[in-house]
Amino acid sequence: MKKIYIVALVMLVAASFMLIKSPPEVSTYSDFATAKTSQKAVKIAGQLSKDKEMYYEPTKDPNYFTFFVKDDKGEERKVIFLDKKPKDFEMSEQIVITGKMQGEEFLAEEMLLKCPSKYKDDQVYIKSQKSS
Repeated sequence: MKKIYIVALVMLVAASFMLIKSPPEVSTYSDFATAKTSQKAVKIAGQLSKDKEMYYEPTKDPNYFTFFVKDDKGEERKVIFLDKKPKDFEMSEQIVITGKMQGEEFLAEEMLLKCPSKYKDDQVYIKSQKSS
């Protein structure tokens, strides 16, 4: 057998092994009720509760940030994020948090923010110019 075939076969076996042994990715969205019963990490999409308290004191602990999120079913929970507060956090339209419930609070390992487009006003302005 040629060396190239042996190398290709070894690479194929190694790639297959890596795919099988890699941790499963969280891919579907859940809610807080499902997260409470799940032993695995879940993704929850929701809205920031701007009327509730956000706690971040970078002088005391720069890696501790808490806030409240309301999931798509309307349930609201306190979220603990053990990292710094993201820039323009309050402007986010939607928040996707990945993590697990810890008692009555959600411990977020990852967070993704959907912020409003900075070009949104420009698009409205351009449309209004074309209509006149």
